Amino acid sequence: MRVIDREMIHLALENARQTITLSPVPPEKWPYRPAGLKEVWRNQKYLVQVFDEPGGVERLSVVRSIRTAGEWADGIPWEELQQLKRECGRGDRWAVEMYPADSDVVNVANMRHLWVLPAPPMVGWRKGVSY
Repeated sequence: MRVIDREMIHLALENARQTITLSPVPPEKWPYRPAGLKEVWRNQKYLVQVFDEPGGVERLSVVRSIRTAGEWADGIPWEELQQLKRECGRGDRWAVEMYPADSDVVNVANMRHLWVLPAPPMVGWRKGVSY
C-alpha cells in the first residue's frame, strides 16, 4: 500500500471520530506550533487554525480535512465558512477574505483564510440598512 493511501485512510478514520460541529483541539494534540497559532478547531470535515495578527486581527486558516491525490480537497462554500466562523466563537464579528494583487498571490494549498476584524469595516452590507 502506498504511503499516500495509508495517510488518506488514517485521515478518514480520524474524521469519523470527530463531531459534526467544531470542537477545540487541546494544544498537546497540535502536530506543530507555527508563530501566532493560538487555537485549533476540528470537525468531521474541517480543520480551523486561529492565528493572532497585528492590530487585534485574528486569521482563521480553514482547510478541508479530506485529502485526494495527496492534496487537501478543494471546495469550501461561503455558507460553511460563515458557520465555521460562528462555531469557533467569532459569529458576532466581521471577517474578510482577501484577494491580493497578482504579484502577491500565494497559492500553495486548498486553504481559505478569513481575517476577523476587531471592529466592523467601513464598507459592507448591513441588515436593515438601505444603500
